[in-house]
Amino acid sequence: MLPLSFFHNRTFTAASLVGLLINLAFYGLIFVLSLYFQQIKKFTPLITGLAFMPMTVIVVAANIVAGQVSARLGARLPMILGQAIFAVGCLLLVAIGAYTPYGGWWWQTVMIGAGIGLTVPPMTSALLATVDRKRSGVASRVLNTARQLDSVIGVALFGSLIANRGQFAPSLHLALYISVAVLLIGAISAFIGVCAEPSRR
Repeated sequence: MLPLSFFHNRTFTAASLVGLLINLAFYGLIFVLSLYFQQIKKFTPLITGLAFMPMTVIVVAANIVAGQVSARLGARLPMILGQAIFAVGCLLLVAIGAYTPYGGWWWQTVMIGAGIGLTVPPMTSALLATVDRKRSGVASRVLNTARQLDSVIGVALFGSLIANRGQFAPSLHLALYISVAVLLIGAISAFIGVCAEPSRR
């Protein structure tokens, strides 16, 4: 059911790893930030959703830009750049605390949204370009399975870090540092494994 020969291709392996790692960081952080908004900032669920709106909007815009950039310059550059922007957003969020106003952190979440928006479309196209068209469905399912699996792992891992509400802020900061490390591994994987040239497929 899973052709292991797919992983003989460096680009396929690197793109799968990036998808796995970026989902771990993104969905894990969405989970802990949602709890931060509701438990620490005392936002309602509705206000929490609205607080994420700028990030959501920029994801869509970055998806469009990523497609244009990867068509001209290849998938590797936007994948590396996207993960770098994501990581910088995480580092800047480390200053967040119980009394940080909305104006002090909304733009960092926008950077996170821009990062994942720049990374995912070229990552997907790079992976699919490594297989025959008739096997693209299987390849796509491999990527989606890896991403969904690590979304669950990210929520479980980061959720376990903030289980002690008395240590919420330090645990959130640790989750952010873990995300930076994960994204650094993903960026290195993209640099080493993903072809720099635009796909001609």
